[in-house]
Amino acid sequence: MKRIVLIGSGGSGKSTLARQLGDKLKLKVYHLDALFWKRNWVGVPKNEQKEVQNELVKKEEWIIDGNYGGTMDIRLKSADTIIFLDVHRIICVYRAFKRMLQYRNKTRPDMGEGCKERLDFGFLKWIWDYPKTKRPEILKKIGQLSKEKQVIILRTPKQIRKLLEEL
Repeated sequence: MKRIVLIGSGGSGKSTLARQLGDKLKLKVYHLDALFWKRNWVGVPKNEQKEVQNELVKKEEWIIDGNYGGTMDIRLKSADTIIFLDVHRIICVYRAFKRMLQYRNKTRPDMGEGCKERLDFGFLKWIWDYPKTKRPEILKKIGQLSKEKQVIILRTPKQIRKLLEEL
């Protein structure tokens, strides 16, 4: 576990697990949200996202958390470990609300500078629809890589805690 990709719905716990793994494994963590959102929620163009990720994956060791489906293959191809947080959407929605309250009028540590925490209908809908719209494609991609990479699918907070305890 030297090049780890963390993917999952918003509110699944990607950034939290990335930080915990980084501390435990002494690996540098890169939060894609922090890299791809400029001040006041201005998104970074896809070509720049690709350039940044191509540079990140050249490093010998890393943990990268985030979805960004259009550039996910860059990370998946270079990773030795893929962790998919396949957490139930009700938990994800709850955590998104909790995070909004915790970071109200602040920028969370894994977000781009100047992007104050927000929760809108579009994001909630994305979380709610994730199992139908994103999950099948992700499972297909990681299924194709399961012979050459370590693929870990975690569905519950208990499974996440167990992974951390076993490291």
